Amino acid sequence: MNEENLPDESGTNDRNQKTTRCGFVAIIGAPNAGKSTLINSLVGAKVSIVTHKVQTTRTRVRAIAIVGEAQIIFVDTPGIFKPRRKLDEAMVEAAWAGAADADVVAFLVDARRGLDEENERILEGLKKSGRKAILVLNKVDLIEKGKLLELADRFNAEYSFEATFMVSALKGDGVADLRDYLAKQMPVGPWLYPPDQLSDFPLRMLAAEITREKLYLRLHDELPYASHVETELWEERPDGSLRIEQTIYVLRESQKKIVIGKGGQTIKEIGQAARRELSELLGGRKVHLFLFVKVREKWDQDPERLRNLGLLE
Repeated sequence: MNEENLPDESGTNDRNQKTTRCGFVAIIGAPNAGKSTLINSLVGAKVSIVTHKVQTTRTRVRAIAIVGEAQIIFVDTPGIFKPRRKLDEAMVEAAWAGAADADVVAFLVDARRGLDEENERILEGLKKSGRKAILVLNKVDLIEKGKLLELADRFNAEYSFEATFMVSALKGDGVADLRDYLAKQMPVGPWLYPPDQLSDFPLRMLAAEITREKLYLRLHDELPYASHVETELWEERPDGSLRIEQTIYVLRESQKKIVIGKGGQTIKEIGQAARRELSELLGGRKVHLFLFVKVREKWDQDPERLRNLGLLE
C-alpha cells in the first residue's frame, strides 16, 4: 500500500473514501484450549505454534487479519493456569496484560472440559477486571449439541458475555462468523499494519518458535517445558540462501543428551523438520539451519531470559 493511500487518523482512505476500522482482540483461555489453532484459522496462515502439549505459547503473538475494511490484530496469549514458578507467573501475567490492552476479549473454552477449575479461575479473573468479553466454545464437533447448549447456558449464567460462538478451530467450523463479528467490533481508525502483513512477530523469534515446536513434537513428554530456543545468527548469503544458527537451552546435562539423541539422530530430525517449515515460511528460500544445545541452569527463573521471551517488561 502506497503512503498516499493509507487512511488518515479518522480512518478514512482518501482514494475511495471508505471508513477503515482497526483494533485488538485478546484470546484468553486455559492451556490447550486451542488458542494457537484458532489464531491460525482466523488469520488463514500459521503464525503461532501448535502442539499437543499444554502451555506451549509463552509470548503474546500479534497476528493480523483483514475483513473488508477492518484490520483485526489478534493477541495470542499464554494459557492461564495456576502458576508454580517464575516462568509460570510471567506467562499468566502476560496473558492478563494482553486482555487489558485489547478492544475485545474472547474467552476460549475447550467444550470437552466444560466449567472446570481452570475455567472457573479465568471467570473469576474476568469478574475482577469487569471487562466486556465474548465466549467461544471450541472443539464443538466432539460434543453433542444438547450438551453444548447446556454448557453455553452455564457459562452465561456465571458471566454476562456479549455474545457466544461455537467453533471447531481445527476444522474451521464457525470461524468465519466469529471473524465477521470481531471485524464489526473494531473501532474506527487507520490500519496499523500493511495489508499483506500477517504478524508483527520478528522473523528471528518466529524461527525460534518453529524449532521449539518441532522439539516438543519430537520429544513429547521426555522434555516437559525444560527448554527454550534462541536464534543467535540470521545471515543473508550472496546466493540468496539464509544461514540460521540457533541454540536450544535446557536445564540439565541429562536433558541435553535427550535433545541430541543417540549419534545425534534426534537433533538431526528436529533440524530437518524445522528447516523444511522455515523454507516454506520464507517462500521456498534455501535455509541452512544449525542447531546447538547448551545447558543453562534455572533459565526459567532468570528475569533476563523472561524479558527476552517478552514476558517481562
